[in-house]
Amino acid sequence: MTEFFTWQILGTTLLIFLVRVLSITMDTLRFMLTMRGKRGISWFLGFFESILFVLTVGAVLDDMTNFLYIIGYSAGFATGNVVGIYLERKLALGYSHISVISKNKGAEVVKVLRDNDFAVTEIPAQGKDGPVCISDLSVRRKDIADVEKIIQDTDPEAFITIEDVTPLRAGYWGRQNVRR
Repeated sequence: MTEFFTWQILGTTLLIFLVRVLSITMDTLRFMLTMRGKRGISWFLGFFESILFVLTVGAVLDDMTNFLYIIGYSAGFATGNVVGIYLERKLALGYSHISVISKNKGAEVVKVLRDNDFAVTEIPAQGKDGPVCISDLSVRRKDIADVEKIIQDTDPEAFITIEDVTPLRAGYWGRQNVRR
């Protein structure tokens, strides 16, 4: 019977875990970047993620009787997903569309956002309880936290939704007068 807790087995288990974390992190980033049309970096990540996958699967299949390798592989997979999502959010590549519904302070929200160089479309609307103002804007994902803070500081009761978008044509993205 094989000993399961030798330094070599523990080291190999840790290596399988770390390589799998890296591999799945790359895979998660690759998927997110593919969805945003980033072909070059997606190819690069996919190529190297595949190499790491083959290496880790090979190490586990070499000794299927060692449950630590299987645990290291599985834990690396799960951890890699979390790390990949975290990194993708930190990179904040791409753009998002934000809709703000304000019952009483819509004009103030629009003014403060415009004062902070965000392009906003103001839409008067009718809500369940009366008139509201819908503020519509598209921003770089890295600016979402700033926009949210501006809105919350101006109208803490505002209803805010966010969705990812892919720009089709040129437009004003604010902050440094960048046109896309």
